[in-house]
Amino acid sequence: MARSKFELATPCLILDIDVLETNIVKMQLLATHNGKSLRPHAKTHKCTTIAKKQIEAGAIGVCAAKVSEAERLTKAGIKGILITGPFAGKQQIRKILEILSESPSLATAVDNLQTVDDLDAALRSAGLEMDVLLDIDVGLKRTGVKPSEALTFAEKILERKNLRLRGIQAYAGHLQHVPLYNDRKKASHASLGEVIPVFNKLKSQVEKLTIFSASGTGTFEIDGQIPEVTEHQVGSYVVMDAEYYAIESPNNSQHFIAFEPALRLLTTVVSVNQHGFVTVDAGLKSIYKDGANPFIISRGFRGMKYDWFGDEYGKVIYSENDKPPELGTVLEMVTSHCDPTINLFDKFYVTKGDEVVDEWTIDLRGCSQ
Repeated sequence: MARSKFELATPCLILDIDVLETNIVKMQLLATHNGKSLRPHAKTHKCTTIAKKQIEAGAIGVCAAKVSEAERLTKAGIKGILITGPFAGKQQIRKILEILSESPSLATAVDNLQTVDDLDAALRSAGLEMDVLLDIDVGLKRTGVKPSEALTFAEKILERKNLRLRGIQAYAGHLQHVPLYNDRKKASHASLGEVIPVFNKLKSQVEKLTIFSASGTGTFEIDGQIPEVTEHQVGSYVVMDAEYYAIESPNNSQHFIAFEPALRLLTTVVSVNQHGFVTVDAGLKSIYKDGANPFIISRGFRGMKYDWFGDEYGKVIYSENDKPPELGTVLEMVTSHCDPTINLFDKFYVTKGDEVVDEWTIDLRGCSQ
């Protein structure tokens, strides 16, 4: 029997299936039009069901931030996984070899010679080989080697017999939310411009080195015009959030409108005893406090402001001209930052209009190792 999304226990996450599928198809078409492959990031949605939909639409695989994410994706039968984050230690390398045995298409980014040596030695002992990308720091200063050291580091990788250097990773995470489009464009061109000569040099020397993996949701349009970039690592586009909505588009000075918010959070008014605000049941344990504030999209309540009010609660502030939400009112919001908010929940309720049509497990939740 069908049920309304407003009958769900809150707080909970819902996914508008029509918006989600439109976002998936639109990004794939845009990437294909620009001659780029798509390897979207599973760290955003944490859901193998969504990853499979992205691959069915044309993605060559998916990215994973952590080894444990790659493990869970592999168990779900997903191929073409790229581990984008650094790792260290025998336990992590042993796990990578286990994944590789099941899925030879697994690849990883590397940025440390010790890791390169340890991974190569483990692969040699197991009689395995593996594709790797050289992770180059383009300004985020979180991972990656400096562009000036990249060619020397690449030579070290090429000396290892069990590692196949297939390309570079150059993710400019610090630029994805630059508010003004032209500033974002200028900064992205400058950061990737530092590594284009490195990529071209390596490509001329190594026959099978063909991958230039870059870009996020905030720069995909910009980086799609750079010939050397071969694939996009976009993540948030598939569900969207308030933080991305707040940046400028090339054709909209107020908002990022390339993709619509498929992800929403439902929260219920649980106390109306104060003047000027009501208390809702979604607090820090339900909405990650980072980036832009969540915003309410429920008809009749748009323009009211959400703010965190402790671990369990939030407050919704209304003006004197507003009719306050009544006790028990269910409000629908676009979340602040999709990735860590999703990681707080066990499942998505999938909706079509106001009707709940399915439930999808967030089966990569907690995969942080």
